[in-house]
Amino acid sequence: MEGLMEVDEFKILPEGCVSSILSFTSPQDACKSSLVSTIFQSAADSDIVWERFLPVDYQDMVSKSNVRFKFSSKKELFLHLCNSLLIDGGRMSFRIEKSSGKKSFILSARDLHITSSNDPLYWHWASLPESRFSEVAVLRKVSWLEIVGKIKTQMLSPNTKYGAYLILKISERSYGLDSMPSEISVEVGNSQGSTTTAYLRLAREYARKQQMERLFYGNRMEMLKSRVVEGDGRAPSERDDGWLEIELGEFFSGENDEEVKMSLVEVRGHHLKGGLIIEGIEVRPKQY
Repeated sequence: MEGLMEVDEFKILPEGCVSSILSFTSPQDACKSSLVSTIFQSAADSDIVWERFLPVDYQDMVSKSNVRFKFSSKKELFLHLCNSLLIDGGRMSFRIEKSSGKKSFILSARDLHITSSNDPLYWHWASLPESRFSEVAVLRKVSWLEIVGKIKTQMLSPNTKYGAYLILKISERSYGLDSMPSEISVEVGNSQGSTTTAYLRLAREYARKQQMERLFYGNRMEMLKSRVVEGDGRAPSERDDGWLEIELGEFFSGENDEEVKMSLVEVRGHHLKGGLIIEGIEVRPKQY
């Protein structure tokens, strides 16, 4: 009875007032509250609420989109932006998190600095039907592997903890990628970021390749590994979109506009490696 009276008390409030209250919650909470009553449903669907949930620069993001689309309400726009939107001539992907409205970006391989990527002897650019971008970078062979992405915190949601993830695939004919651990790091502004390690490997192929390395290289790789910074030896994990990802690190996006540098580097082994496919680097809010 008490809970029923509390709901009835909200009927006294004007719908605009209820909308203003809901705008200080979250998209998830607003959707849940719409189930309480018809007043709440109407208030939760209002532009007052969803304008607050949209990023402050949403109009800029929409104007950068490769595709023009129409929407009849701010809620409809919000839900549309929860799906990946190609911007900046298709070189970047943008979306907002459905539960929080926080921004996520994927920098395409073309937006990254990949050493020697313009030399067809070492890399080539290919179109894959499973990629959201028109091109991905395919590694033919290099001894110096260096992939760097940069983004400004001003583009991101303020006061938010972010993770940076390299999106990749490893071909069945790959070689040399996990002979040495790659060094991965995320740096913000002038501060020195922490560096750890990752192995570019397919779990099902690891045991077989380890035997081959011992046969051909003996203890050489173990000696070379001692030159690399100690780390947690991360390995790729599967994504929902069919790609793999490695977390390069995390950082906090504050109020100041700073440059974030995200990188994966393997230059100490001096051995050839190939069979790596790079789609890009995703920067998304960390889940708790």
